[in-house]
Amino acid sequence: MRPVKMLITTSKWIFNVAFCLYIAGCGNRTANNTAATTTTDTSTVAAPTDNGPQFKKEGELYFIGKAKNDTLHKIDMEVAETDDERAQGLMRRRSMTDGQGMLFVFTEAAEQSFWMKDTYISLDIIYVDDKKEIVSIQKYTTPQSEESLPSFKKAQYVVEVNAGFCDKYHIGFGDKIAFSKN
Repeated sequence: MRPVKMLITTSKWIFNVAFCLYIAGCGNRTANNTAATTTTDTSTVAAPTDNGPQFKKEGELYFIGKAKNDTLHKIDMEVAETDDERAQGLMRRRSMTDGQGMLFVFTEAAEQSFWMKDTYISLDIIYVDDKKEIVSIQKYTTPQSEESLPSFKKAQYVVEVNAGFCDKYHIGFGDKIAFSKN
């Protein structure tokens, strides 16, 4: 009978030690897990975010139907006017609503060509001439593709919206755009 009692006592002791170690290990984990930065030997590095660049509304853009000259849809727009802004475009953006888009403004009308490198969302790319009339559309682009997506005609403006936008809101060749910046 003695060895059984000794085994039970030893088991209780081992359980208590293991339980205390478990509790001690739990400690204040939230302080370590919610830190916004990671410290290295010589610098502080921001923890990476997964959302990509945030949308910043810089104006509104209207799609105007050619048949009735009526507003087909309105979006909030972000504007890319400089070479650096146009080069960045929607790269690294993880999401965008149907009520958002980007307007690229060029100094003069010329044949344009875009690609989807480092762009994670599928887009409709709408090419617009100097009279603000839609001259071509590249629909349902392939994310992260390096394939050239040309305008085929001279365009001074380019609008990028979520893939399927043009089909959903019946936007096509000959329709126009109008916009106002904040």
